[in-house]
Amino acid sequence: MGDPHPTLHATELTRAFGRAPHAVDALGPVDLTVAPGEFVCLVGPSGCGKSTLLRIAAGLLRPSTGRLEIRTSSPRPAAMIFQDYGIYDWKTVRTNVRFGLDIQRVPRREANARADEWLTRMGLADFAHAYPAALSGGMRQRVAIARALAVEPELLLMDEPFAALDAQLRMILQEELLELTQTTRTTTLFVTHSLEEAIVLGDRVLVMSARPGRIIAEHRPPFPRPRTGDIRSTPEFTSLKSDLWDLLRKEALPA
Repeated sequence: MGDPHPTLHATELTRAFGRAPHAVDALGPVDLTVAPGEFVCLVGPSGCGKSTLLRIAAGLLRPSTGRLEIRTSSPRPAAMIFQDYGIYDWKTVRTNVRFGLDIQRVPRREANARADEWLTRMGLADFAHAYPAALSGGMRQRVAIARALAVEPELLLMDEPFAALDAQLRMILQEELLELTQTTRTTTLFVTHSLEEAIVLGDRVLVMSARPGRIIAEHRPPFPRPRTGDIRSTPEFTSLKSDLWDLLRKEALPA
């Protein structure tokens, strides 16, 4: 996308776990550039290092070799959303959503206003004072998304955020995320097992090899934005899904 200042740039990135001679090469080498406002999806067989890459981007893991840079124009770098929600059971929905703002020491009144705005956008306003235990899985994931977006991150890192949800709910949240990210233009790196999800959401879909994960293919879904989930019923969608599946099947077999 030719932007001189990508939001995320990885060069010759690798990660191994354990010590030699028993070290396991989990990832790389990976070269990756994500441009501002771009939504990039990563797909690959289980255990290929997709989550490892995301955790390095989030600063939760160090690379073994190579480097990963995140360039943002503000002190609001990355926010991460996990598969298991990662919200606090002992905090109300509103305090969960306000959490990142509290860490940034945003004044309480402004933090409450921003949290409430996101609760409304995510259809959670009636549950502001409830605790996560009272919510369904889909609603808990909405709380996690609201919490991440309330800090207005320049980069959103999502690790299979809808994997634990049933198919119908997953589709609904995909539509919501599509609408949100198209409005906010938040740069997003999204890891998923679902080819459908990757094609619906992504500007680019990157396919990773079996471990150690490298990027072996890149596809750009041929659907202009703003797009909706209706693209699922097009022949182009079916054809791209089958191309991606052919690539993935080859990688999954040896594993």
